[in-house]
Amino acid sequence: MNARLARRMATAATAAAALTALSACQDGGADTTPAANGKVSVAGVDITKDQALHDKLPDQIKKTGKVRVATDVPYPPFEMFVKEGESELTGLDYDLGQALGGKLGVTFAFTPQKFDGIVPAIQAGKFDAALSAITDNKQRQQVVDFVDYSQSGSGILVADGNPGKIANLDSLCGQKVAVQAATNQLDLLKKHQADCSSAGKGKIDIQTYPKDSDAQLALRSGKVVAQVLTKPAAGWVAKTADGGKAFDLVEDPTAPGGYNASPNGIAVSKQSPELTDAIQKALQALIDDGTVKKIYDKYGVASIATKEATKNAAVD
Repeated sequence: MNARLARRMATAATAAAALTALSACQDGGADTTPAANGKVSVAGVDITKDQALHDKLPDQIKKTGKVRVATDVPYPPFEMFVKEGESELTGLDYDLGQALGGKLGVTFAFTPQKFDGIVPAIQAGKFDAALSAITDNKQRQQVVDFVDYSQSGSGILVADGNPGKIANLDSLCGQKVAVQAATNQLDLLKKHQADCSSAGKGKIDIQTYPKDSDAQLALRSGKVVAQVLTKPAAGWVAKTADGGKAFDLVEDPTAPGGYNASPNGIAVSKQSPELTDAIQKALQALIDDGTVKKIYDKYGVASIATKEATKNAAVD
């Protein structure tokens, strides 16, 4: 499944941004700042340059001290503007980029770029890499390499305290559930109807809405027991809406990255294998020391983080 195409169809990001615009400025603002002694501070962690990893970088990047990074903004919680109408960036991908830059001793310089132009721009040499919640798949692997850093699919959002005791998709059988129309999440619910029938449970009473924000209003008012949307968006809404007091994210241990999860990867030019190798090793170091977990925790989506920095992990 092309998760990025699903995002375009679902516009979950737009809905999450609309619902949490004020909270995003307050709770999700950038806190990636230069620290003393050449360190970079990200999500409360001071990150120090690893000279051995720096030495693995391509000569041109070592010379300029910069990795040129493309990103498609906004897509909460991965990419956001700190304030609407201004250019300062924040978000999970931005923070991760700053952490990688700190570890490698260079700057990850982000530039907004329309999503469908990102990979061609990397091929043309305009960018060295991209951090933009890009789905790693075999087709894209033909033209770029990926260092995979998360798994993301569909998630379940419930009212604060989870009054319906929703634990997984099976818990939705016989219940009223909100979902945005014409999305992969709607397809997921329709497909799960067969499992509800096989289990001798009632069908899911699927309530479709034009926008995710409309579905969340239905959830707030008790018209439905849950909403199904992309898990990263669900986690961000649960983290930020009403200061985190409006919704909860359901964590199903059988689907930590979400249902039908796909790997997201940092796309790197195939002309820069040294950069791919350095980013992969730097990411693994940040996973091992707990920095990655703290970054993901900040955005309410710790469960979608990978435990290993793999390369080109997608198999389809």
